[in-house]
Amino acid sequence: MSRNKTAGITLLAIIILAAYFSYPHLSISWRNTTGITSPALSSINQAGQKKIWVCPMHPEIMQDHPGSCPICGMDLVEAGHHAGHEHGIQVDSASLQKLGVRLAVVKKSPVSSEVNAYGNVTLDEGRLYNVHSKFDGWIKKSYIHSIGQHIEKGQAIYEVYSPDLVMQQKAYLTFLVRRNQIMQSVGDARMEENEYVMDLLQDLARERTKFLHEDVSLDTVQKIEDARQPIDVVKIVSEESGVVTQINAREGSFATPSATLFTLGDVSRVWVTATLYPDQAAGVKVGDQITITGADGQRIQSRLDFLSPLADNNKIAARVSIDNNRLHLRPGSFVDVTIHSQPRNALVLPRSAVIHTGRGDMVMISRGEGHFLPTYIDTGVETQDSIEVTDGLQAGAQVVINGQFLLDSAASLNAAAQRMMSGQPMKADSHDAQ
Repeated sequence: MSRNKTAGITLLAIIILAAYFSYPHLSISWRNTTGITSPALSSINQAGQKKIWVCPMHPEIMQDHPGSCPICGMDLVEAGHHAGHEHGIQVDSASLQKLGVRLAVVKKSPVSSEVNAYGNVTLDEGRLYNVHSKFDGWIKKSYIHSIGQHIEKGQAIYEVYSPDLVMQQKAYLTFLVRRNQIMQSVGDARMEENEYVMDLLQDLARERTKFLHEDVSLDTVQKIEDARQPIDVVKIVSEESGVVTQINAREGSFATPSATLFTLGDVSRVWVTATLYPDQAAGVKVGDQITITGADGQRIQSRLDFLSPLADNNKIAARVSIDNNRLHLRPGSFVDVTIHSQPRNALVLPRSAVIHTGRGDMVMISRGEGHFLPTYIDTGVETQDSIEVTDGLQAGAQVVINGQFLLDSAASLNAAAQRMMSGQPMKADSHDAQ
């Protein structure tokens, strides 16, 4: 019942529209009266009327003699003799005023798009520091207890017992004994003149530096020198500052140089990674301005650092590095990301000119003297007021920006009338696919 009612309403609307255009001031009859008529049955075919040749693929290309299209190279055809142009209509000036038809010129203009996406705050992988033991040993005590714990450079992170380190301490103490013996046998005045003594002291300094490079704390080294005996359990300090992001060892674990004990991350600078789809990434380039909005509403302006050349599950990663000294961005949190593409010149027309149909986007092109032609176009970037045209139109073409829906409806009815007169079977029009 509801389907019959809908069909009845649709039929009534078509009848009303047909009656409107059948009225003397807007006729679409095939008797070539005033108002809207078909190019195939209007003055184009009348004796003495100037003929026009158009491109089958680019109907905005028109000239008064045969030739080739300057865009695609196809041979031009006479208007009214090409199936792609059978929906054209012609409207007199009085009807145009009553319909409120207004035109706009397709022209080149700077366009830029905004890509909105969700961003994930992550640690800068170049600022991660893995803690390794320089020797085999057992961890007797750990000062790292939880993920997120902040560690300062030089802070003790664990204590270790290592037979190798004990042997190294004994070798170091041997150097100290020899140094003291030489210093006692050679006076301070003659020390700089003795090359052997100077070489020995330099070796001792290098040994001490090497010992400190084993992450042994300076106070531990001082204790060894003062006590003149090795320390079994040595305190190890961190060489970098950061936040603990991974813990792989606990008290009692056996540490080897190949194993990562802990991982620290410097959060003073973080990455914000946004996930884009291919159609979004197509208009994005490295260096584009980017706006990051945190959960607290704070906005950060920066420029895109990296756009991945690889896709992961049909998603592309775009990344920017952000100064995070104030720690207002927490790794693992989400933010809103807006990427502003760099302006570029492109063909644009007002958004109101585009008719969205089931078969694609189309516009009504004005070919002069009240002659209009529906044409499908390919569109690109859309802004609040305009839309980019990537194919189907040429700069300088005039399109209808107001009243185009009435003109398109009239063109569809006109084409149906022509098919009925010629005995051709009725076929679905562009509107049937909506």
